[in-house]
Amino acid sequence: MTIQLQQKQSLGILTLNRPEVFNSFNQEMALAVQKALDDYAGDASVRAIMITGNGKAFCAGQDLQEAIDNNGLEIKQIVDEHYNPIVRRIRSIKKPILAAVNGVAAGAGANLALACDVVVAAQSSSFLQAFSKIGLVPDTGGTYTLPRIIGFQKASALMMLGDKVPADEAEKMGMIYKVFVDQDFASESEKLAAKLANMPTKALGFIKEMLDQSMTNNLDQQLEMEKEYQFQATETNDYKEGVQAFLEKRTPEFKGE
Repeated sequence: MTIQLQQKQSLGILTLNRPEVFNSFNQEMALAVQKALDDYAGDASVRAIMITGNGKAFCAGQDLQEAIDNNGLEIKQIVDEHYNPIVRRIRSIKKPILAAVNGVAAGAGANLALACDVVVAAQSSSFLQAFSKIGLVPDTGGTYTLPRIIGFQKASALMMLGDKVPADEAEKMGMIYKVFVDQDFASESEKLAAKLANMPTKALGFIKEMLDQSMTNNLDQQLEMEKEYQFQATETNDYKEGVQAFLEKRTPEFKGE
């Protein structure tokens, strides 16, 4: 199986599972990831999603053996049918998605991680915009996300030069949220994902959508959006529970409703 799926209470865990090729994408894995994301999106019992990799790598990008197969898909089809649909799903799912980068994240693998809402990494992991090294350009949303995360100049240099960015450096430049030492990575990343799964899911979905729109909205549009979503948030049961818990000086028990 090219991916592994597991649910721990309200957390859905999607593990890329082609460790023998550093979890590089082929058609089977790309389509399996799309279906898994669709299933998690439609499952009310799943309130957060964690994407990680099996073995030494998170994801090494595209399986080049498939890409150069004369009987296979053209690169244009691979991008259009594999990577673009995955990124659109990640950004449109109204639930938080955490990328737990356990090893090297290269090419499409790096940009898959950066499309997620929260990115954490093992200290030994690294990020690599590998495209220019074989005469390609970044895909999987990288030219959209990376300059917005770390700035135009830094993104331009990393994409053109193809420098490897160690996890600690990625955290310092604001590319990712947090780095965990290797021995604690699995437990700490899952703990953080579980925390997201137990928060007010609808409010997190609103935050996600508002941040996406902030990339193109002007200030007035964004202020109006904040007003509208703040009102919608006050209509949720989780808001009522949060206020009640605050007044009663107890920990709220959010249900994602």
